[in-house]
Amino acid sequence: MSNDDVLVVVSKLKNYIKENGEMNTAGNVAPALSGIVRSLCDKAIENAKSDGRKTVMDRDFSFVNNNG
Repeated sequence: MSNDDVLVVVSKLKNYIKENGEMNTAGNVAPALSGIVRSLCDKAIENAKSDGRKTVMDRDFSFVNNNG
């Protein structure tokens, strides 16, 4: 998989932004968001490895503030 691959479903992303913000989505949003997702996943992978696991779990993303 290339670092240029989009990791989000663009149609769902656009729908979410349209429904929740009544806004359109620029074409460069999905690649930018994919870069953020890659970074979060890389950190979660490291957390799983340091815990001696070969499975990434939800708790490996505990560093993300989900409270908005």
